[in-house]
Amino acid sequence: MNPVQIRATMDLYPSSRATLAGVTHDLEASADPCDSFRCKRGKTCKLNEDNKLGCVCQVPSECPASLNELDHVCGTDNKTYDTSCELFATKCNLEGSKKGHRLHLDYTGPCKLIPPCQDTELIQFPLRMRDWLKNVLLQLYEHDTTSPGFLTSKQRFRVKKIFESERRLHAGDHPVELLEQDFEKNYNMYIYPVHWQFAQLDQHPSDRQLSHSELAPLRVPLVPMEHCTSLFFQECDSDKDKQVSFKEWTSCFGIKEGLINKMTNYMKFQT
Repeated sequence: MNPVQIRATMDLYPSSRATLAGVTHDLEASADPCDSFRCKRGKTCKLNEDNKLGCVCQVPSECPASLNELDHVCGTDNKTYDTSCELFATKCNLEGSKKGHRLHLDYTGPCKLIPPCQDTELIQFPLRMRDWLKNVLLQLYEHDTTSPGFLTSKQRFRVKKIFESERRLHAGDHPVELLEQDFEKNYNMYIYPVHWQFAQLDQHPSDRQLSHSELAPLRVPLVPMEHCTSLFFQECDSDKDKQVSFKEWTSCFGIKEGLINKMTNYMKFQT
């Protein structure tokens, strides 16, 4: 994956860097109790008849209008929604139905024709993803050297070893043969980025299982650029339980099974 794709997805990792800008605090007490009451996406806070706070589905037509085409998103129903608010509000109002269960955010931007992923491309995809994850981490490391906060001290220590390797491949669209050769020769360089990405996504909750919503920050921006993305993650869920376990994740990326247990304790204390 090339440098443009890496830069386009750098904002996938808000949890991996500290907020660099100052936050302005509202010193006045809020008169609206809903201001501090959180609801999941697609729902909004509302007082019920007993004057208690609760969450109800938003009305799609009441979502803020999109400012431009950049706000548009494509649902898994192959329909373009003006905003993600409209999509999640629609999903909420379909709760309990098959249509609502199947509706998710597929990718950012208007729906478009995405070519089918061929078997040969799917086989090559882990090679490209491993290379991409490695280079995302290297770019975060470079940013961290000038503006600390993108990585924790433990992450910085591990990525430094990769960064200082003279044999690393720079970001680019490398031939599959070269990526495969580099993976075999410099195998240890690719283990950490794969495990790091899993830990970044496994947050809500942190249970060593990636749900559809947890995978979304990685999958959604990539789908329009890499047409094998959706099928790749579907194939990762080998037992078809709608969750990608840590074992399934590492297997998908070609990490040797013997190293999974070795990395378990590290995963617990990574951040």
